[in-house]
Amino acid sequence: MDIVTRAGEIQLARQESGFRVSKKGTTDLVTEVDLECERMCRDILAERFPDHEVLAEEGGASEKRGSRWRWVFDPLDGTTNYAHGLPIFSASLGLEIDGRTEVGAVYDPSRRELFTAERGKGARLNGVPLKTTDTSVLIDGLLVTGFPYGALRASGDLLEIFGAFILQSRAVRRLGSAALDLCYVAAGRFDAFWEQHLKHWDVCAGILIVEEASGRVTGTDGAPFTPAAGHLIASNGPLHEEMLRVIRECRAGGTRPRTGAT
Repeated sequence: MDIVTRAGEIQLARQESGFRVSKKGTTDLVTEVDLECERMCRDILAERFPDHEVLAEEGGASEKRGSRWRWVFDPLDGTTNYAHGLPIFSASLGLEIDGRTEVGAVYDPSRRELFTAERGKGARLNGVPLKTTDTSVLIDGLLVTGFPYGALRASGDLLEIFGAFILQSRAVRRLGSAALDLCYVAAGRFDAFWEQHLKHWDVCAGILIVEEASGRVTGTDGAPFTPAAGHLIASNGPLHEEMLRVIRECRAGGTRPRTGAT
């Protein structure tokens, strides 16, 4: 998992030396750093594991289709933050074996924080075991969310759900890096995270880190999360059913206002 720390060092170095930014869409940015980190990852994995498939944000899937082993890499999660000099970004790498994530790592170079997990062996931050919170009432929960690019076009219920959680929780934050959002749930910094229209590379490693820290992850409908759908709730566990309830009520056309702080 040294790949994510190498990517983080590239990110920090290029902040000092400068980089070019271009647009993938109306609001979606890509930098030279995304591409440089992805090339580095692909080169290392091709040398170490020539029979493994690689799926990464900028270049898509490699030609090794059908392999039992697939690495899922986000070279720079939080590109918009990075491009604006906001130090909330990360590199994320997960290893799937037969379609199930077995190892995950997320590195935050700005804070020198390496989040790791191996299935059945727990989650760690710089080697220290992680455990989610025991918050059991939504009004006491600190939540985090994100919005997809082209959010208003993507789904008509995004703002309604956001507003409902503002009213029914202690507070809602928005960091701009889904990988770190998940890791912060695992670390107990947030009680729960929800987001729609996520991509596989955004969450592959982070989901395992949450689950190995005793958290719970599902789709926003309560079914198992699938990358094809991309709608996710990750929680400490005790808050999960309340999170699902709020989303269900919004989609049914009604919520029950409660007092919270923003």
